[in-house]
Order: sequence, then structure tokens, then C-alpha cells
Amino acid sequence: MKILFQTNNILPVKTYGGTERIIFWLMKHLKELGHHPVLIGHPDSNVSDFGIEHIPYDSKLSEDWEALIPEDIDLIHLSYNYTFKKKEFPTLFTIHGNGQVGEKFPLNSVFVSRKHANNHGSDAFVYNGIDFDEYPLKNNPKKESNWNNFLFLAKASWSIKNLKSCLKACKSAKKNLHIVGGKSWLPSKYVKNHGFQGGEAKNHIIQQSDALLFPIKWEEPFGLAIIESMGFGLPVIGSKYGSLPELITNDTGIICQNEQELMSVVKDCTHTFHSSKIIEYARSNFSSLEMTKNYIQMYDMVLQKSIINSQAPTWGYPAKATSGLPF
Repeated sequence: MKILFQTNNILPVKTYGGTERIIFWLMKHLKELGHHPVLIGHPDSNVSDFGIEHIPYDSKLSEDWEALIPEDIDLIHLSYNYTFKKKEFPTLFTIHGNGQVGEKFPLNSVFVSRKHANNHGSDAFVYNGIDFDEYPLKNNPKKESNWNNFLFLAKASWSIKNLKSCLKACKSAKKNLHIVGGKSWLPSKYVKNHGFQGGEAKNHIIQQSDALLFPIKWEEPFGLAIIESMGFGLPVIGSKYGSLPELITNDTGIICQNEQELMSVVKDCTHTFHSSKIIEYARSNFSSLEMTKNYIQMYDMVLQKSIINSQAPTWGYPAKATSGLPF
């Protein structure tokens, strides 16, 4: 199949970028599996080295990327909501975020977790996966510890990611909190600010941590940080929202119902997890290769003119997804 992708961001990304990494890994594996991925994207993208056809497109100079679509394309896979202006093509849409109130998505839309799909009136989803070749286990799995070093791996400035509760829990328990994805502006000997990190630098920080804190206060569609951390053997301490109950099992972490439970878990650390089991769980179930194979099944459905959703998916709540939920 000749499959077209479009994004305005430079690929592959070097630091922050969840959706962009998914797109790149998907194209990379499609090529490995004998397909022909095509990217209409930023002129500075460096995907040709991976066998991916690159059609340069600078959104700052032109708004009409549709004019660059090859005539012999079999299918287009977009990672955002879009209505074609000129000609319709067989298209699959992956919705990575939560919709706006009243926003409707195309019938051939898939989501990134079961709860994410259900929140939009759909049951079609493909779990995100990561390329674990970029997360090498250079050392033996870390020994179980007393959980003295916690990790916050998210956009710190976004209140729904709930850095506030992580800071409160770690300071109260006198445990270290390593922040990747921004910083805390309140000085504390227990808080280590690392800013935005990627590649080996981020991997090193994850491997030096004992557990990921992920007490989000919204309907998280997926949460790549969860899989990144589990891939290195870290248990995940999260909230009850979004995809977290799907991703976090009894063997891989703890679901906290509220801030009080989070503070208790951070302080007492009475749970025992086996890093080798966590690593096996993450790398067996959430690889980008497995994700790609699942998307190929979706492509076949679209090309066979099957409709993925009987009605247009839409955000199913009256309030905006970013309004924040109680914790």
C-alpha cells in the first residue's frame, strides 16, 4: 500500500512530541513491512534515510498541502480532524487528543484507547506504541528500592497533568521528585528540575528513578510517559481517569482515587513490584510494531469501504476536556 501522512512538524523529533513520534514510528515500520509510506511535511524533516518518501511542504509559505497529494496514493492517514477541500480520498483519522465541545469527527476515526473512544461515542481504537529500540536497556533491570526518587514526565505547565499534587506528596514525604517536561518555580531540596529532555538524556533520568507519578486530572487519551517508564521497569502511580485503568495493572502500578491516597503511597511505599515483569508487560503489549500491524487492519477496512463508526464521533461531555477533574 502507498500510504500518505501529513504533519507540519520536523520528523523525527529530537525532544518533546508525542503525536509526531507516533507518526514517524508508524511510517518507519510500514516501510519495514513492505509498504510505501509518504510524508508531506516540513522541508527539514529527515525521513528519507529511513526509506520514507518525503514531499517537502512549508505551512508558513503555503496552506494548500492537498495540491501535493500524489494521484497514485492508496490511502491517507491523518492524525487530526480534517475536511478535504477538493477531492475525497480513502482516509483513516487517528484522534490523539480530546475533542472540543460540539466537535464532530469523521466516520473513519479511531482513538488511542478504549476509554478515549468511549468518551467520543466510539469503540474503535488502536493503542499507541513506542519504538523500544530508542529505549535500550543498557543495564540490568534496576533492583527494587525504597522509592526515594520519583519521576514527573509531562508538560509541567499544564495544570491537568497535576504537578501540584506530585510536589505536595514528595515534599511531605521528604522524597525526591525529578521533573522532566518543564519545572517547578518553588525552590526545594527535594525537587530536581530537568526541563524538556529527549533521547539518551531522558532515558537516563527515567532509569535513575524508582516510580512515575502520573495523577492526571483529566480524561487522558493514552499517556506515552506511562509506557516509556514501564519500559524501563518503573511502576506507575496514577489517578483513575482516562486510559490509566486500562494501562496500569496490579503488577505494574497503583491507581489512586484522590490526593490523600497518592500522598500515602509516596510516603509509605509498602507495595512491591518486579521491574522485570513491568518491562516485559510494556515491551510485549505496547510496541510501535504491534501498533503498526493493528493500523494495517484498519487500512484494510477503509479500503474495503467499511465504515468504522456508524455515526460521527464527538466529545461526550458538556464541559471542555481541559476543565479539570477532582483529585
